Formats: sequence, structure tokens, C-alpha cells
Amino acid sequence: MCLSKCKHLISTLLVLCCYSLHVLVVAKDNTTSSQFMIKDHETLTSNSGNFTLGFFTPQNSTNRYVGIWCKTQDFVVWVANRNQPLINDSSGVVTIFNDGNLVLLNGQNNVLWSSNVPNITTNSSFQLSDDGNLILFETLTGNSIWESFNHPTNVILPNMKLTSYKRSSEKVKLTSWKTPYEPSVGNFSLSVERLTIPEVIIWNETRPYWRSGPWNNQIFIGIEDMGSLYLNGFHFEKDGTTGAVDLYFRADDYGLVIYRLNSQGQIHENSWSVEKEEWQVTWSNRRSDCDVYGFCGPFGNCSSKVSPHCSCLQGFEPRNKQEWNQQNWTSGCVRRTGLQCESANNDTKSAHGNEPDGFLEFPTVKVPDFAELSSDEQDECRRKCLMNCSCTAYSYYSDIGCMSWNGNLIDIQQFETGGADLFIRVAYSELGVSDKGHKGTVIITVSVLIGTTIISIGAYFICIKASSPGKYHCCRFKFLQTNSHFIGIVEYIIPVYKGILQDGKEIAVKRLSRSSGQGLEEFINEVVVLSKLQHRNLVRLLGCCIEGDEKMLMYEFMPNRSLDAYVFDPSRNKLLDWEKRFNIIEGIARGLLYLHRDSRLKIIHRDLKASNILLDEELNPKISDFGMARIFGGSENHANTQRIVGTYGYMAPEYAMQGVFSDKSDVFSFGVLLIEIVSGRRNSSFYESENALTLLGFAWNQWREDNISTLIEPEIYDQSHHRNILRCIHIGLLCVQESAIDRPTMAVVISMLNSETMDLPPAREPAFLLRQNMLNTFSSEEIDELCSNNAVSMTDLHGR
Repeated sequence: MCLSKCKHLISTLLVLCCYSLHVLVVAKDNTTSSQFMIKDHETLTSNSGNFTLGFFTPQNSTNRYVGIWCKTQDFVVWVANRNQPLINDSSGVVTIFNDGNLVLLNGQNNVLWSSNVPNITTNSSFQLSDDGNLILFETLTGNSIWESFNHPTNVILPNMKLTSYKRSSEKVKLTSWKTPYEPSVGNFSLSVERLTIPEVIIWNETRPYWRSGPWNNQIFIGIEDMGSLYLNGFHFEKDGTTGAVDLYFRADDYGLVIYRLNSQGQIHENSWSVEKEEWQVTWSNRRSDCDVYGFCGPFGNCSSKVSPHCSCLQGFEPRNKQEWNQQNWTSGCVRRTGLQCESANNDTKSAHGNEPDGFLEFPTVKVPDFAELSSDEQDECRRKCLMNCSCTAYSYYSDIGCMSWNGNLIDIQQFETGGADLFIRVAYSELGVSDKGHKGTVIITVSVLIGTTIISIGAYFICIKASSPGKYHCCRFKFLQTNSHFIGIVEYIIPVYKGILQDGKEIAVKRLSRSSGQGLEEFINEVVVLSKLQHRNLVRLLGCCIEGDEKMLMYEFMPNRSLDAYVFDPSRNKLLDWEKRFNIIEGIARGLLYLHRDSRLKIIHRDLKASNILLDEELNPKISDFGMARIFGGSENHANTQRIVGTYGYMAPEYAMQGVFSDKSDVFSFGVLLIEIVSGRRNSSFYESENALTLLGFAWNQWREDNISTLIEPEIYDQSHHRNILRCIHIGLLCVQESAIDRPTMAVVISMLNSETMDLPPAREPAFLLRQNMLNTFSSEEIDELCSNNAVSMTDLHGR
């Protein structure tokens, strides 16, 4: 009897042990056919905890699907049965079938989905890896049989490869959902194409919808503002044996990043915010109509910065002027004048006689589709295109090679920065003087070389009249990027001097104080760095001089002076309507993005404010005054200083109080500046009743009380712009959050400014201080200690 009871006890313990073992298997990220199946309402989670396999129901639906989601169930990254949902059935099971395949069975044990691998001869298991890859593998050998990475839906995950083959039409590609809430295959797909010079193309069924432009071994040159580390470091691999071309990205250094093709044909970069525990859209491929493939038709050029967006390339005219005038640009443009080589082949006279064709240069553009690649150098690239009558354009890009085009040129887009220089074949009569014939080119080239040599050897003196009558300061100027001669100062303008070059070009000369404390080595280093910065929203440094104690900088002249002269001047603020102000806001943002991410050196400005934004003749903004800028190394992202420089009212709290600065310090300054531009009021000189709040404090109170219209400059307020203005104020408040972590990067800011569909996170109370309390915090000696001794740009507790 005792023996019987013992046997029963042992059996019970064995059952309990087996049950415990079963529970442990469920917690792991792999399973075998004999151990485990996933039933509806059960899940399988990767070891990292980032990815989960299970059943889900989309919003506004009753259908059940098996999929993988990342972090939250509403962010699905892969769907098994996207075209075969379980309808009113919560009895589904994911398991290993008797043929070794991974399958989904409904309540009637019918197979709704299968990995569908033929001839599996061994026991198989499946595993959900830490990068979100569902893998079916041989249990004994561990060899992979099937992977979800090779059968993606609408998402590309880190280390997932999009593959195309030169020798077949086989592709691993993304396909969109039909709607935001229906996972079945939609109209849009994304794949790697043009494998000689790889590009990414989004298709609307069989028609191209968006194109990335050619790959230059670091970036896609058809994506504006894409730096070498932008979009998280994409890579291409080519297999010479199979002819396969793989595109993938690694995001180990950037946190959790995922790219998703939505049901409208847009590809979004989504980043997981650890602090906020939510997904945020940090980039989108669709910013304007110009991003739509071929929006302006053949030989049309699209620019999002002008209205209407489409124009014919120089030397071309609308094919159908009536349609063009109705803003229907699909038919594109045609040549105004026939080519000489065409008339020669047809034994007819062209409108310009026998004069040879030539090329017009179109800089910083997204080059057309269907480029042909050769290994020719630049001169040979031009010569071969000119000798081939069917060649309509060429472009030489050092990291790609010689690209040429035959026939129509389609999908050209004008960029502000980046892209490539495109040379389009036109008739002789369409050429400018400098491009009519090789002889003129030689003369110009020789002249430039001689001029440059003279400038390099010679010394040109300028004398700048100081504030004291009769006193002059003389200095030899070295020209960095021009072959013009400096011939004198014509007028003094606080704080700079205005001059004119021999070619009639106006310049601005800034003289640094002898007591600025900046040494010769630091000054030369600053000049070398600034001379390499090239962006349309940064003021351009032309030259410098060092003569004894004198240090002077020569800049391009900005006829409309600085932004503060317009925004804060009641007599001139009418000149800046909302469109101009938004253009200024966007231009400043693009200039900062270049400094923070896309320039060769990462630069923190540290003194961004209205008086340091200069305006050209068309009121385009240019960031100036880099006297306080700090250069970061490749691995640096923040720094500390015991010497606080800058302007109070624009300083981020962590910088003003602790000396910690980063690119987020500039983001804070940008937020202050944005709200100033919208409101027409200075931050540090704003007063509200007895509390003496800053402008940020006043803006927050009005935002919280839903009374934001009282903040907006009356001269720009228009009901048609109300939504856009409110969005900008929202972005400004996000930029001035107390914690640097909560502020967006400038890349995210630009995406927010350019996408009305991008959801903005809620704003919290900004980092603003009561002005009186701030002043009471410091003694007069401490305030003096905090002030910059740089005479070019000084720390000022009241702001400028």
C-alpha cells in the first residue's frame, strides 16, 4: 500500500516537473513541434523583449491576424496571414505541421498560412530572434530553413536585407497595407532597382511613385539633406556570383529604428523614445509634391520653394501651354530650338546654323531617372556625351562616376543643397556667353588661374576708418574663395564695415577687438573651419587678414542686415508676412541641421539669436557669427565648459546653469527664436504684469489656456494660416523643454515643419525663468564673469 502511494506521489511530481519545464519553454524565444504551440491570446517574445509574436486585431476590425509587433501591439512589423484573416475565429493556432513547416491553423484545423518550404526532412523548430526575425530551422543542425526577413510585409528592420537580382526579376521587397487598418497587400511596394547604380523606388502598382536617386557608396544623392550617417547608415552589398544586390541598415548606435511603408506610399523612419516610451516619426520621404516621381513631366524641373512648383528647364518650353497654365504638368516640356547634331543627321539647317551644341549646368539637382554609368573621367564624360547625338545630359559625381542620359529627362528636382550638378545638352543659341565654345572656356580658366595666383602671392591693403576721426586700421587680406581685388571701404555699418570688390561685388568686413582674447592659432583654426562650410543658409566667409594685433574677417554682404531689424521693428515688421517668416524659420532650421549633422565637422553654434541671422536681398536667412561656435569630434555629442558664453534668454538651462552644451542647446535657442519670429516680441525684454515673465512663460500660459492667438504678431495673422502658425508655436515649445532629452533634433524639427500629417507630441512646461529671479541669482561680479570677452558677439543678460 505504501509502495503504491509512493509510486503515485512520484508520478505526480514528474507531471509537475514536466509542467514546470513546459512553462519554462513558453518563456523562451524558440519552440519545437513536440514542445509548444502558440494559441490565440498567447505570445512568444524575443529575449530582448523588443519583439513579440502573437495574434492581433487591427483597429476598426474584427479579423484576427498572426504577426510580430515591436514594443507596442499597435506597431506591427510583420504579418503572416495578411490576405487570409481569421474571421470571427479566436481558436487559431501557430504550430509546426506534420510536414515540418510553420503553419497557422483555424478552429477547423484548416491551414490558412504556411512557410511552404518543400522537402523538409528533419525535425524543425522556430525562434523569434532579437532583431525581429522569425526563423524556422533544423533542430539538429541549426541551419535556417525559412526566415520572415526574406518575406517582409511593409517594414524593413535593422539587418533585414532588401534583395534584387540582376539575372532575374526576383526581389525581396516591401508591400504596403491596403489601408492603415487592413494588412492585406496594398497598392504600393518598395524595392531596389537600377542595379548598376542602385536606387530605391516606391511603386504605385506598376508605376514609379518615388525615387531615392543614385547611391554614391554612402548616401542616396536624390534625398536632400541626407548626410553620410543620415537614415542610420544604409549599406549596399553586391554578390558578383549571384548578381544579387542587398540593401540593409544597422541601427546599433542609434537606438531602435524601423522604416515602414504606409498605405499612402510614404516611407517613414520611426524611432523608439526610451524616455517617452512611444514611437516617433523622425523622417519621411514625402515632403512636397516635388517628391512624387515625374511630377513636372519630361524636361521639367520641380522646386518646392517656389509657386508653382514646376518650370521648364532653360532652353525648353511647355509641350502644351494651355495645360501648363492650368497647372497640369504631366506632358512636360520640349526644346525651343533643335540641336545642331539632329539637323546635321537629317540634312536640314537648324535655327542657329552650324554652331555646335553645348551644355547648360544645373547645380544641386536630383538627377533624372535611367542613368547609364561609365568609368570615364569628367572631361571624357563630357566629350563622349557631346559626340553622341542621342546623349541629352551628363553628370559626373566623383563617388559614382560618369552618368549619362539618352532621350527624355524625367524626375528632376531642384535642391537647396546636395544632389549633383547636371549638364543638359542644348542648342548653341541657348548657351550663355561663358559656355559658347571651347575657346571661351580656356580663356576663362586661364584668367581664373592667373587671378588666383596673383591673389595668393600679392598682398592687398585695406584701411578701415575707426570710430575716432582720422584713425585707420590697415590689414592685408587673404581671399579664401574669390579671385577679386579688394579696393576699399565705402561705409561703416554697426558692427561691420561695408566694402566693394573690383568686380562690383559687395562685402562685409568685421574687425575683432584687440582685447577679444582670441589667439592667433585659434583665429586661424576658426577661419580654416568656417571656410569649409558651404550651405545656402550660412553666411559665407570670403577672406581674412592678420596684421599685428589686427584680426579681420570678410563675409558676403547681406543688404537686409539682420532679422531683428525686421521682426522687432514696428515700422518694418509688415515687410515679413507669414510666408516669408516661415521661409526664414525653415532656412534657419536647415542651416542648423547642416552644422549639427551634415557638415564634415559637427558644430554647435552656441549663440543663435535674431541679430545673428542675416537676410540676403530676397530675405533668405543666413546664420552668422561663429565666434563662439564649438567643434565636436566624431564621437562627441556633448561637452562641459566653465566659461559660459552666449546670450541669456536664448541659453538652454543646462548650459546657463551647469555649462553643459550639445546640439540640443542650439535646438533650445532655435525654439526661442521661432516663437520670437511668430510673436514679433523679444524673449528677454518681454514683461507681463508684475511677474516679469519671459516670452516663453507668456507663450506657455496662452497655450495652456487655449488663447494662443494673443501671442501671434497681428501683422501676420490670417485665418488661412492659423493651423500652420499654431503648428510652428507647438514646435517652438517642444524645442524649449526643460530637459534636453525631451527636445527634438533639428532633423525631426524639419520633418515637423514640412509634414502637416506628422503627429506632434504634447508640449510640456518650457524652461523659462522669472527674469527678476534670474538676475537676483547672480552678483554683479558673477554676471561680469559670465559675459563673453569676444567683441564680435557678447553675452548680454537682456538679449539683443
